Amino acid sequence: MPFGQPAGTYKLAFQDEFNSFNTAVWNDSIWYEASNPTKNYTVSNGSLKIWPQRDASGRFFNRTIDTDGKYYQTYGFFEIEAKLPVGRGTWPAFWLFNHIGSRRPEIDVMEAYAGGGPNSGWSDANLHPTAYAPTVWLDAGRLAGSKTILTSDLSAAFHKYALKWEPNKQTFYFDGREVYTLNVTMSDPMYIMLDLWYGSASGTPDNTTPTGIGNSYEVNYVRSWKLS
Repeated sequence: MPFGQPAGTYKLAFQDEFNSFNTAVWNDSIWYEASNPTKNYTVSNGSLKIWPQRDASGRFFNRTIDTDGKYYQTYGFFEIEAKLPVGRGTWPAFWLFNHIGSRRPEIDVMEAYAGGGPNSGWSDANLHPTAYAPTVWLDAGRLAGSKTILTSDLSAAFHKYALKWEPNKQTFYFDGREVYTLNVTMSDPMYIMLDLWYGSASGTPDNTTPTGIGNSYEVNYVRSWKLS
């Protein structure tokens, strides 16, 4: 069952406990980009790991792991357990998304910006993430709502990030605690995205950004349930 939710309310619809990387379920690039051949993700010891890495041209590159074209769901409860990376530029996220013609409905269950520093409200002086935000876009450029959630160091331990998506309401959870509710209607099927990008409030990665598997966006599982 979803963490902290009543039994009997949900029916499991999708899960990956990351015992292997299942290419029947996951892509390793977003639809408008080719997959970067530089290896910066793996499944090992029961988790998916995506880490900052420079490619052959010397630049940091975005990595998106998603179920586009392979798994979609409308409404339900969506949950991951994850530990976040540190350093300038890092922007890990957990989204529900779709590209439907020219439309871009988007539910960001978690986005964090470790590179922002203490003055940004997103991280501490060591550029460890100490906040994250759920954000909802009805379409590209049409913001429905967003809230910054202040936390402990999100790189120090695993935490659960979750969404209950109902026909007219979305409720976001952190470790089973309700942190944000938005009354919004979104009815498009969405696919699941786990990504490590760079920029936005995290700034530009540089030589101080720790690279390699030891600084991974690490996801223990992804699970979703239908509302019964």
